[in-house]
Amino acid sequence: MSISDNTRKSLERIGLTSYEIRTYSSLLKAGELTASELSQKSGVPYSKIYEVLGSLEEKGWIGSDDSRPTKYFAKSPATALEATKQKAAADFKENENVILRELVPLYEKSGVSERPDIWVLSGIMNIASKILEMVENCRNEVLIAIPKANETIVKQALPKLRQLHDKGVTITILMSDQMDKDSLKAISRVASVKVKKGLFGGGIISDKRYVVILLGPISSESSEAESVAIWADHAGLAGFAKEYFEYLLKDAKSVE
Repeated sequence: MSISDNTRKSLERIGLTSYEIRTYSSLLKAGELTASELSQKSGVPYSKIYEVLGSLEEKGWIGSDDSRPTKYFAKSPATALEATKQKAAADFKENENVILRELVPLYEKSGVSERPDIWVLSGIMNIASKILEMVENCRNEVLIAIPKANETIVKQALPKLRQLHDKGVTITILMSDQMDKDSLKAISRVASVKVKKGLFGGGIISDKRYVVILLGPISSESSEAESVAIWADHAGLAGFAKEYFEYLLKDAKSVE
């Protein structure tokens, strides 16, 4: 069985060369092989095979034993992918530090300042409308923290959350433990839901860029004037909000 074109292209996108893909797939099919056997089965020239094997071993895709001649074996795809992901994250962090160290001072000297869109929203209906708009336009991930909320807002959001769920969007919702059980049960069908005691603040983060931060309650007991929120199109603010969301999520309880 040969590797499909889609899988081959995905392997290339994460950094494997054509020779590395051929070598790894040969090991997956045949099990342990020597370098000479691998060259024959994969079609990788013998003059290149040791270089390819060394690269795959360094990337965490294969292993080798101490026999003579050395035999090579494929590591599980899950293990190999995790090793590649960790290395990519470490490389990105290292490059990020180098870039920021040199370019941030240049940016600051230029006197140019960022001009993100930041708006203050007031009133339950205005805030709910913006939240529903963000949910509807989300493409990859949405994080939502809801304090004691108006059931009407929850019911309005459900159809849009179902649409996101069907599109494969990752939905994580943190709710107050005072939320009624029917609302919790309905939302848990389309999202990963956790509850937290004493959840006062709330908001929504969409695609790691758009954020609404609730500054006042959105409950049936609150008046229109009391409900205030900030909406922003700002990756930095959204990143900070996501870190705080994940901090709150740590000791929250899953919905049973």
